[in-house]
Amino acid sequence: MKSIILGGGCFWCLDPIFQKVDGVVKVTVGYAGGEEKNPSYGEVAYGKTSHAEVLKIDYDENIIGIKKILEIFFTMHDPTTLNQQGADKGTQYRSIILYNNAEEMALITDLIKELDKSGAYENPIVTEIVPFTEFYPAEEEHQDYFNKNPQAGYCQVVIAPKMEKFNQVFGK
Repeated sequence: MKSIILGGGCFWCLDPIFQKVDGVVKVTVGYAGGEEKNPSYGEVAYGKTSHAEVLKIDYDENIIGIKKILEIFFTMHDPTTLNQQGADKGTQYRSIILYNNAEEMALITDLIKELDKSGAYENPIVTEIVPFTEFYPAEEEHQDYFNKNPQAGYCQVVIAPKMEKFNQVFGK
């Protein structure tokens, strides 16, 4: 079992996507990339800490590789907007990858160079790439938020279209 920490805006948006990916064993939403210990949702969401909203993705590398996880990640959010995803603005919504070792860092930077060179995006990728230090799981009410609250306005307006895009691009 391996893990990777990814942030691409509001963690509620990417959580249900990665739950559907074959080989992903567990997705935990939480906070990383900051210095403060044990941040709360209120502190992070209102920009009172230096953390980003992230996912800890535990995956079976015999079924899915990190490169495929990263391809899904880069497809399902806009890695070219600094500290913003859609209407969500602030460093807590930055695009970020927290790598575990030099091999992962090289793979990530090579993939970003490849994507930038390919013209996949109109603007350059600004995803922050930093070494993993600490992950703090979010409070229980934020885990599996979309599946627990499918009729909530944010889920209908923001997350449901992302789920539809995921299904169109990667299949059900």
